[in-house]
Formats: sequence, structure tokens, C-alpha cells
Amino acid sequence: MEFSAKQIAEYIQGIIVGDENAKVHTFAKIEEGVPGALSFLSNPKYTHYIYETQSTIVLVNKDFHPEHEIKATLIKVDDAYESLAKLMTLYEMSIPKKKGISSLASIAENVKIGKDVYIGPFACIEEGVEIGDNAYIHPQVTVGSNSKIGTNTILYPHVTVYHDCRIGNNCILHAGAVVGADGFGFAPAPEGYEKIPQIGIVIIEDNVEIGANTCIDRATMGATLVHQGVKLDNLIQVAHNVEIGKNTVMASQVGIAGSAKIGEWCMFGGQVGVAGHIKVGDHVTVGAQSGIPGNTKSHSTLMGYPAIDPKQFARSAAIYKKLPDMYVELGRLQKEIEELKKQLNK
Repeated sequence: MEFSAKQIAEYIQGIIVGDENAKVHTFAKIEEGVPGALSFLSNPKYTHYIYETQSTIVLVNKDFHPEHEIKATLIKVDDAYESLAKLMTLYEMSIPKKKGISSLASIAENVKIGKDVYIGPFACIEEGVEIGDNAYIHPQVTVGSNSKIGTNTILYPHVTVYHDCRIGNNCILHAGAVVGADGFGFAPAPEGYEKIPQIGIVIIEDNVEIGANTCIDRATMGATLVHQGVKLDNLIQVAHNVEIGKNTVMASQVGIAGSAKIGEWCMFGGQVGVAGHIKVGDHVTVGAQSGIPGNTKSHSTLMGYPAIDPKQFARSAAIYKKLPDMYVELGRLQKEIEELKKQLNK
């Protein structure tokens, strides 16, 4: 499908600078632009590429003012990155999607399936499951007994949803995600560890996206809760009875220990670790590889282990680099002090 600059500008309410009849049929990064491609510029670090890109149309912010001649047609918008997301969503929606139930899928007799649902080959849907309208169940997905899958929700290949779990509407679970495996509950015993049954469930609300191979454990009792709008990257571990507030986002390899409560609109960098049974406030931003051992206040920014104010962490890191020299200097000073003490005693 082809779209003209005029059509695109009307859809995203942009201002055209150049040829309104310029047409594109694909997307490309600005540094890899080709004729017929649509690119975008939002990060100033990539500005130099706009003067040499071969892309036909480039989305830019309204405050962008070129310093040299640009061959591409520009469309100025309030937020180039947000506008690109809208266009890519429109493009994705235009791609035909499969519908119907494969004869190779294994589906129990008492499963409730909504309208226009796709279930791929070798998917396994156990008894008592409810699947909402327009859901998309890829091949080799397993949905355990009495679970519920909401409308417009997509489960990619090899997703496993254990029994009794609840997944809301408009959710996306990427390949290999596991929802509802047992929480890590063991009681020390004289001969080893005794397993504590995990009899709770997982509840995932609407508009949640879960990355590939991310694991969300079922609760010991009650529910592990992922509230609406949460976005989890790949390879994240969410332990039993954790609660993640709405619109919180987490990058890859974050680990959250049992019964931790994470607030709304938080942002966690990669490999952040959160201790169990603590509460993280709302609007908390945590830098990559930080460790949170205790409760944190809302509207705070943290970095390091234990996580502290980023400015303090930067100063501490600068001192850390100097510790070997400081250690040598301290040893020298100690020797001088000992010599002075000897002289005073004489």
C-alpha cells in the first residue's frame, strides 16, 4: 500500500514542507533510508542523517529548523516519535490477519470462544477456558483450565497460561511468556525444603504487554496483580503476590521479589532488583542495575545499590574510581603519623 505525504499529514495533523504528492510504501530508520520509505527524527544525535537520508518522507518535530538543504519531504508534527507510532499502528492494522480454528488445535468441549477468534495449530485450550472476541492464539500456546483470555488479546507461540489465571482485553503476550507458574515458596525442614502449595492466581488487566520469556508467578494465596497499561520487557521475573501499578514500564531482566508492591507510572531500567515485601511509590524512576532494598517515596529518581539519589551515586562512583590511589595515599599517611609519634615519644 502507498500513502502520500498529504494523506499522512492529514492523519497525524502535520504540516508538509516539500512535495505533498510524495509517496511511501515502507518504513526505515533515518540512517538506513531508501526511496519510498518513511523515516522520523526525534533524537538530536541523529540530526546529521537528515541531510543525506534517501527516505522520501521524514517526520520531524515542529521546532526543527534545517541548517542545510534537505531532499526529503518533511512533515512537521508536535511529537515525531508519537506520530510514527500512530502510523505504524495504522499500517499493522491494514495487514490481513488469520481467523478460524485450526483442526490441529486441541480444544476441550466446554471452552467458550468468542467471535472472529484465531487459534493456531497445536494450541492446547483446556476445559472451562473463556476466550474473548478477536483474540489471537498462535500455534503451540497452552491455556490452562478455567483461565480467561480477553477480547483483542494476542498470545504468541509457546505462551503458557496456567490454570485459573485472568488476562484482560487488548493484551499482548510475546513468545515464551509464562503466566501462573508456582511462586518460589519453600519452608526449611530437617531433611531439606518442603514445598508450600501456591493456590493463588495471576490477574493481568487490560492493555498490558508482556515480553518474551517473562515469567509472572501465581500467588501463594490471593492474586499476583498486573494493573492496566503495564509494559514489561523480555526476561523479567515477577514473583508471587507482587502488585504492579498501572502504566508502569520495566526494561529487560528486572527481578521483583515476592509480595513487593510497585506504584503507578514507575520506570525501571534493565536488571533492576526489588526486594520482597516492600512498597515502591508512584512515579518512581530507577536506573539500570539498581537495587531497591526498602520502601521508596513517590516522585523519586534512584540509581545504584542500594539505590540512592543519582547525583549522590555519580559522586560516589567518581570517588570509587580513585579508591586504589586513595588507599595507597592513606597507607603513606599512616606511616608518616607513626614516624611522627615515634619522634614525639623520644
